[in-house]
Amino acid sequence: MLSCLAMITLEKISKRVGARTLFEDVSFTFDEGRYGLTGPNGSGKSTLLKIIMGTEPATSGIVTLPKKVGFLKQRIEDFREFSVIDTVIMGNSRLWSALQERDKLYEAEMTDAIGMRLGELEEIIAEEDGYSAESEAEVLLAGMGLPEEFYRKKMHEIPTDRQFRVLLCQALFGHPQALLLDEPTNHLDLESISWLEEFLHNFTGTLVVVSHDRHFLNSICTHIADIDYETIITYPGNYDAMLVTKTAVRSRAEDENKAKEKKISQLKEFVAKFGAGTRASQVQSRIREINRLQPLELKKSNIQRPYIRFPNPEKPSGQIALKADGICKGYERPVIERFSCEIQRGEKIAVIGNNGRGKTTLLKLLAGHLQPDKGKLILGHGLDVGYFPQNHGEVLNKHTKESAFDWLKGKKEIVFDQDVRGVLGKMLFGGDDAFKPLSALSGGEAARLIVGSLILTGPNTLILDEPNNHLDLEAVSALAWGLEDFKGTAIVATHDRELINGFATKIFALEEDGIHIHAGPLEEYLEKRKTALKK
Repeated sequence: MLSCLAMITLEKISKRVGARTLFEDVSFTFDEGRYGLTGPNGSGKSTLLKIIMGTEPATSGIVTLPKKVGFLKQRIEDFREFSVIDTVIMGNSRLWSALQERDKLYEAEMTDAIGMRLGELEEIIAEEDGYSAESEAEVLLAGMGLPEEFYRKKMHEIPTDRQFRVLLCQALFGHPQALLLDEPTNHLDLESISWLEEFLHNFTGTLVVVSHDRHFLNSICTHIADIDYETIITYPGNYDAMLVTKTAVRSRAEDENKAKEKKISQLKEFVAKFGAGTRASQVQSRIREINRLQPLELKKSNIQRPYIRFPNPEKPSGQIALKADGICKGYERPVIERFSCEIQRGEKIAVIGNNGRGKTTLLKLLAGHLQPDKGKLILGHGLDVGYFPQNHGEVLNKHTKESAFDWLKGKKEIVFDQDVRGVLGKMLFGGDDAFKPLSALSGGEAARLIVGSLILTGPNTLILDEPNNHLDLEAVSALAWGLEDFKGTAIVATHDRELINGFATKIFALEEDGIHIHAGPLEEYLEKRKTALKK
C-alpha cells in the first residue's frame, strides 16, 4: 500500500534548453526505494529534480507526486528571519499553516466561528504530530551536529553552512512519503554524513537523491536512475553495481553490432558474386537477411571521464617537504593552535574535520597563502607548491573576457599551444570549448581547468582544498587515481570518503580538542576515534 502512496510518476517528460535536448518523452516511476539520480555534469539531474518539485517547468509532460513530499531547498535567504526550530517545522506545510493560523486566531476576539475553527486546527495539528514537532525537530538538528544553543536563534544568526544543514532537517521533517534531495552531503562533515546515511536507511517511502559522493550513493541506494541517451534507465543496486551492469550492457550491444556487421559483409560478398547469375532465389534470401540484420543504432553515451595524471616532478622537493613548528592562526578567535608536523616527500595526506574547524586556514598556511600569527613554517629544499583553492575565484577571474586556453597558457612561462590543447582535451575541453571565456565556465569546468593547470605546471607538492566540490562522480574517480599515482606530495582537504580512500595514507583530523595526526587510512582513524570516544 505504501509504495502506491509514495510513488513519483513521470509521464512523457521532455525538457529542452535552447537547442539542446535533456530529456525526450521520458515516462518513469520512482516506486518505494532509495534511488540515486546519476549522470555527468550538465546531464540534467538537478533540472529533473526541479521539474518534479514544480520549481521549473518541463517543456511537456506531467508529474504525479504523493501528498507529502520533503525536498531540500537551496535558498537559505528565504528563511533568514525565522528561528532554526520554526524553519525545520516548515518542512510539514500542512502543520506549519495550521500552527500559524491558530496563533493568529488566539490573538483575535473569541467568537463561536473562531472557536469552531480552532477546534478544526487542533485536529490537524494532532493528525500531523504537531504536539511533538519541536522535539522531533530537535532530534534532527542534533543528528546534523547543530548545538542546542542554535535552536532558538534566527537563521541569519548562525553560520551559513549550518543554515544549509537546517534546510536538510526541514526536508526530513514531518514523515514525508517521498524525499527529493539535491547534493545533501555538500555542507556536512563525516559524522553528519554517517548519521544521514543511517536515517535514510530507515526511511520507508521513495527517496530520490542527487549526489557526487560515491561512497554515500553506494551506502544508501537500492536503485540507480541514470540519465543517459536522453532518457532515464533504472538499474538495481548501488552506484558501483550500476557501472558494472551499464558497461556490460553497452559492451554486449557493441559486440552484437560487430557480429552483425561481419555477417552482413559476408552476405554482401555472396550477393555481389552471384547477383547476376542463376542463384537468384539464394541471392534474394541473402538480401532479406541483410535487411533483418541491420545493426542497432547505438546512441552515444554522455558519460565522459577526464584523464587526470599529474606528471612526475622534474625537481623533487627535499626529503622533508614541509615542517610546521607550533604555528598558530586566528581571526576573532583561535583557529589553528600550536600545530606542529613534519611532512615527508611523497606522503599522501587527507585533511578532514567539521566545517568551521580550520581546514582551509591550515591549507592556506601550508601553501604559503597565509602567514602564521605565531610559530614557524619551514619549507623543504626545492619545494614547488600547486594550490587548488576551495573558492575558484582566488585563481580564476571570471570578470574578464579571458578564455580558458589563454588563462591556462599563461600559467607556464614557456609552453607550446599543442601542449595546452592537449591538457584541455584531457580535462574535457574539446573543440571550441577550449576558448570559452572564464565567465561562462560552470563550477565543474572551473574545477577541471584548475586541475589542468596543475598538470601543465607539474609542481612537486599539491595542496588541494575541496577539489571535488563541483566535480561529477567520474571526475572524482579520475582525481583519486591521479593522486594515488602522483610521485610527489599531496595534501587534500575533503569530506569525500571515496576520494580519501583512493589516495590517502595519512590523516590530519581537525577535531574539537585539536589536530590529530594518524599514520594510516581513514577507516582505521575513524574506528580508533570511535573507540577513544567510548572510553
